[in-house]
Amino acid sequence: MSHDLWSLYDLMYRSRIFEEAVRKIWKDGGISGEMHLAMGEEAIAAGIVSQLIEGDAMALDHRGTAPLLMRGVDPAHLLCEFMGKPDGLGGGMGGHMHLFAPDKIAASSGIVGSAGPAATGFGLAAQMLRPGTVSVAFFGEGATSEGMLMEAMNLAVVWNLPVLFICKDNDWEISTPVATAVGGNLLARAEAFGLKAFEVDGADVLETFSVAETALKHIRDGKGPAFILAHCIHLEGHFLGDPLLDMFRRPFYSFQKRIWPMIKGFFYRGGAPLGERIASVRKTLGDVFSAQGQTNRSRDPLVRTRQALAQKDSKRLADMEASIDQDIKRVVTIALRSEGSAS
Repeated sequence: MSHDLWSLYDLMYRSRIFEEAVRKIWKDGGISGEMHLAMGEEAIAAGIVSQLIEGDAMALDHRGTAPLLMRGVDPAHLLCEFMGKPDGLGGGMGGHMHLFAPDKIAASSGIVGSAGPAATGFGLAAQMLRPGTVSVAFFGEGATSEGMLMEAMNLAVVWNLPVLFICKDNDWEISTPVATAVGGNLLARAEAFGLKAFEVDGADVLETFSVAETALKHIRDGKGPAFILAHCIHLEGHFLGDPLLDMFRRPFYSFQKRIWPMIKGFFYRGGAPLGERIASVRKTLGDVFSAQGQTNRSRDPLVRTRQALAQKDSKRLADMEASIDQDIKRVVTIALRSEGSAS
C-alpha cells in the first residue's frame, strides 16, 4: 500500500466503529470480564499492518482487535469470540485477549510481554521457511521490563531474525504513570541490544507509515530486527470502566465505590502518619487528573486524520464513513443472532 490516506483512514475508522460496537455490547452485558480496546492505537496498527505481505506473521498483546481486523480477519468471528459463542474465532473459548488466526499467522495473548518470544519464534520460522517475510510484535511500554521480551530482543539480534518490535507507549502501566515504573530511555534500551530503533508519533498515521516502511525495508533486506517506539493514548484507559477515567465520567458512582472509602480510610484512627496520608491522597488525585490526558481529542488519531480528509473531499469522507457504519451494523446483527455460547 502507498501513502494513501484514504485507505489508511478506512482501516482506522472501521476498527474504531467496530470497537465502539464492542463497547456498547460490553456495557449491555453481552460480553463478560474485562475488555481492552485499541481506541487511540489505530494509526499505529494501520501504518504497520497495511504494509504486511502474504506470509508475514503477527504476535499481538491483549489489544489485538485492530491489527486482526486490518489483516482481514472476519469481524463477525471476532465479535462472536468476545461473546463466548461457538462461531467465534476460537470457538468462543479465548475471549478478546487470546485470539488465533492460523491462516493469517497471527496470535494474541493476555500475558504481558509474550508477544516478544512469539514474534521471535515466528521470525525464526520466517527465516527458515519463508525468506523475505517478517514477523511483528505489538506490546505496551510496561512489557519492556519483562524478562521474556528482553530475551526475545536479544535472541532476534543474535540470530539476525526478521522481527519488528513495536512498543505502543501511552505513558501508563494500567494505573501507574510510566515515569515511576520504567527506568531509562526505551530507545536506548532497544539500541543496547543492537536493534535498529525508531521513534514516532503514533497519532500520525502517515508518519507511522513512513517510519514503518523504513524499518520493514531494513528487516526485509536482511539487516536484522528493528524496534519502533510509538507514542499513543488509550481513549478508554487501560480497560472499559477504567477507575481513573470513571472519576470524571461517573462521579456519583465513583464517589460511592471509590472516593467515600478513601475518605473513611483517611480519617481512620491509627495507621500511617497524617503527612503520609496527605501525600497518598495528593498522588491519587494527581494520577486521576493526569489520566484525563488519555481522552485528549487533539491526540486522537482519527480526529487528526479525519480533519485532513475533510479538507480534501468532505462528501467522499461522509460516504466512506456511512458505508463502513452499515458494514459494522451488519456484523453486529450477524454476531447477535449467532446461537449458543461456549461452555
